[in-house]
Amino acid sequence: MKKNTFLGGALISTLGIIIVKIIGVIYVIPFNALIGEKGGALYGYGYNVYALFLSISSAGFPFAVSKLTSEYLALGNKEDVSNIYKISKVVIFALSIVMFLLLFLLARPIASLIAVSGLGGNTVDDIVLILRLVSFAILIVPFLSVTRGFLQGHKIITPGSISQVIEQLVRVIVILLGCYLALKVFNLGLTTAVGISVFAAFIGAVFSLVYLQVKLKGSKIYSKKAKKPTKAQATKIIKRLFIYAIPYVIISIVSNLYELTDMIIIQRTMSDVLHINAMTTEAVSSIFTIWGGKFNGIILAGIIGLNTSLTPNLVSSYTKKNMKDVTSKINKSLEYIFYIAVPLTLFLSFFSNSLWTVFYGHSEIGTVVYSYFVYYALFGGIFTVLVNILQSLSKYKEVVISIVIGLIFNLVFDAPFVLLFNRLGLQPANGAIVCGLIGYTISIIYSMYVLYKKDNISFKETFTKVKKYIPCSIVFIVVLIILKNVVPTNINSRLMHIPLLMITGLISFGVYALVSYFNGSFQELFPFIFKKRKGEYYEK
Repeated sequence: MKKNTFLGGALISTLGIIIVKIIGVIYVIPFNALIGEKGGALYGYGYNVYALFLSISSAGFPFAVSKLTSEYLALGNKEDVSNIYKISKVVIFALSIVMFLLLFLLARPIASLIAVSGLGGNTVDDIVLILRLVSFAILIVPFLSVTRGFLQGHKIITPGSISQVIEQLVRVIVILLGCYLALKVFNLGLTTAVGISVFAAFIGAVFSLVYLQVKLKGSKIYSKKAKKPTKAQATKIIKRLFIYAIPYVIISIVSNLYELTDMIIIQRTMSDVLHINAMTTEAVSSIFTIWGGKFNGIILAGIIGLNTSLTPNLVSSYTKKNMKDVTSKINKSLEYIFYIAVPLTLFLSFFSNSLWTVFYGHSEIGTVVYSYFVYYALFGGIFTVLVNILQSLSKYKEVVISIVIGLIFNLVFDAPFVLLFNRLGLQPANGAIVCGLIGYTISIIYSMYVLYKKDNISFKETFTKVKKYIPCSIVFIVVLIILKNVVPTNINSRLMHIPLLMITGLISFGVYALVSYFNGSFQELFPFIFKKRKGEYYEK
């Protein structure tokens, strides 16, 4: 297997994730048509709780394995690299069993906490079944994550990216085929159909893991015949795995709590305080837990891909005390986000009505809520990168502080913001979104301050580049405003909205690309496409 460079790895990982997200976005059209908003809410309940338990069982271990592998390789200590993978699999097996049993056995009390009161909503028994079916994925997904982390530590990104595509493709086939057969052929009911859908995560992970194991077996980076570590060596590896993993587990748990607390607080406030009916409340909840998140995945794809490549490269530079390279990679990562994610977020927000109608049909609630919810991807993505950077530089305490202060703000002010927006005559759920964005902003500012203060990481390069992006963004916003007022978007036909999105997208992003090219932003951000000669750029 071939190693990847930082930018090469980022591009390959991003491409893989984009393919995964495209599959994930396309399949929701028939999936939404099959299970509707009620089924979407039920599916979201299962996945949000599953994500929390998965975080506890394994969230930090892919990062820990990747970081520890990178460190050993950077220091020339290749003898223990295979043992890192062997030991991590044993540890992850024990944690997976415990978390599976906890979720399976605690399904009923968790379901009672989630269920919305009132007629027309999903029952506690429905949610219990979904939670127990999705819990089986915890037995296999952690092994998959650890294997990807081991490969990333070697700067081998391609197999992990392919495995993600395989996992998603198999999962989607099972979801759509299973739902169709359950609802249209055997008339087994909505709950059974959603149950098959969440169990698809287990099946997809099995296929993906088999592929990675075959690739790993044929490589030279892992040997089952490696010298067995002494008790002291094994203890050292386990200790360091936990030291690296635990803060990341906390981060992942708290990140998932952002979504989980939003879901519970919004539902309770809308249902118990504002007395909004259960069907409307669950429709809003489904936007947060599944339908809106599918679109946000488009924005997050590039950011996740960037993180995948950033971790081993950042750890390698930091281990060698090359702080100049560390600073350069951090700034380049943030510039990448600002240049690509900001305009994409703005476009999805401005044309949320067309986007929502194409995929889910016309929905006033969906359009209004998603026009705000899309900014979760941008702010959450920036924060995710900063957290990953802090983790890579071993700033574990600061990571926990940064994420906890944002969560506390969210917990305290979520309900008041919901009530405030309702009093102002605005969509109540958007109050919770604004509250979450403020929480993310607090965490982002703190994280950047820590990097500047403790590691002397200068963000001057980012701020300088962002100044060049501002004119591009202003022109982009002006174009969006003109298009929104010129192009008719208040039509209910799904087919009509497809060419509208294509035309508005081509015009707005075309103008953005031209402006950024002529002011030099594009060339500076992607220097590997251009070669510098006598102060000018020309294509390779």
